[in-house]
Amino acid sequence: MAVNAEIIAVGSEMLTPFRQDTNSLYLTERLNQLGVEVVFKTIVGDGLENIMSAARTALSRADIILVTGGLGPTEDDLTREGFAAALGREVRRDADILTALYKRFAELRRPMPENNARQADYVSGATILPNPNGTAPGQWIETEYEGATRILVLMPGPPWEMKPMFEAQCLERLRARVPVSYIATRTLKVAMMPESQCDLRIAPIYKQYADIETTILAGAGDIEIHLRARGDNEEATQERVDKLAGEIEEELDDAVYSSQGESLEQIIGYYLQMRSATVAVAESCTGGLLGARISSVAGSSRYFLGGVISYSNDLKTLFADVPPLMIQAHGAVSREVAAAMAEGIREECNATLGVAITGVAGPGGGSEEKPVGLVYHAIHDGISTEVVERKFLGDRDRVRLWATQQALDMIRRKLM
Repeated sequence: MAVNAEIIAVGSEMLTPFRQDTNSLYLTERLNQLGVEVVFKTIVGDGLENIMSAARTALSRADIILVTGGLGPTEDDLTREGFAAALGREVRRDADILTALYKRFAELRRPMPENNARQADYVSGATILPNPNGTAPGQWIETEYEGATRILVLMPGPPWEMKPMFEAQCLERLRARVPVSYIATRTLKVAMMPESQCDLRIAPIYKQYADIETTILAGAGDIEIHLRARGDNEEATQERVDKLAGEIEEELDDAVYSSQGESLEQIIGYYLQMRSATVAVAESCTGGLLGARISSVAGSSRYFLGGVISYSNDLKTLFADVPPLMIQAHGAVSREVAAAMAEGIREECNATLGVAITGVAGPGGGSEEKPVGLVYHAIHDGISTEVVERKFLGDRDRVRLWATQQALDMIRRKLM
């Protein structure tokens, strides 16, 4: 039988723009390794009623509930009280934990504040989980709720306390209690294809695999196709996911640039090294973002020679050999100037490939003839020059990101 889980992060600070829950990412990964699917994630503030409500909801729909945060010494740390109320149990104080708290503070040569004694409180019937990295112990509770068996684990919020506790105190307990199950996954990445077009082409394929969850995530010039299935045989489950991945790859052909989750930057790095090729860039509206993405890959110095950020027309001439008369005739944002930039930077850097981007990133600077979002991309290999004109929607950052994605994909296709 499939086992599902819910993760609850307690803390009002995570409902502000300044803090976020990262514990759930780690816990999701570890649960997936046990074959447990996380079906809900909840963030709840420090109010007692809200915690009680979140607890009751989780107990009604998840087999395993992992809770982080709200076990501290302050008045707003109410996880213990909230879950005790949801279960209809008392909160009790453990004398051994209280003694250990006093001892811990004595070893630090500090008096223990009175409110730290609250950390010796536990939900009646819970198994105490030691916390050698902090003062808040965790709690393991196995219970029946509305006729269903539930495992409830309360853990401290700080990751340096929660993670060691989960590894040492919870992982093997969970492994012993959940049926053997496996989650198989694959991620395919597609460049410069509209999400709707991608789904139109692959939906007839993935709909034949009702037991595999298919999720399509769209970014700036990038689509991720996530395939996920659960089964009691690891090899067979992975084979089925891989079979679907293969059929999708066959349909989308060279639009798929990665079948194992690699980034586009990594992929062009592989191709450049396979071809013993090098690349140099000339960027205008992207302001160095293309070079930054290429050089973000470790070892990129083997194939990325560098380039120039040529915002001004003078620098386009000085560093990329663009003739001034060409700029006067066609404008800096033009097919002709993009081609000249790619050819010039390749020559100046003695690279295998020269790549250039020039456009109007916005929010100002556009015109009826050359609107915001218009970008020209060029690539030159010493023999021929390819120029791609695109019109991107969105704010300045999004236009710049789309432009670099287009340029990287042009490099990939040239090297293929």
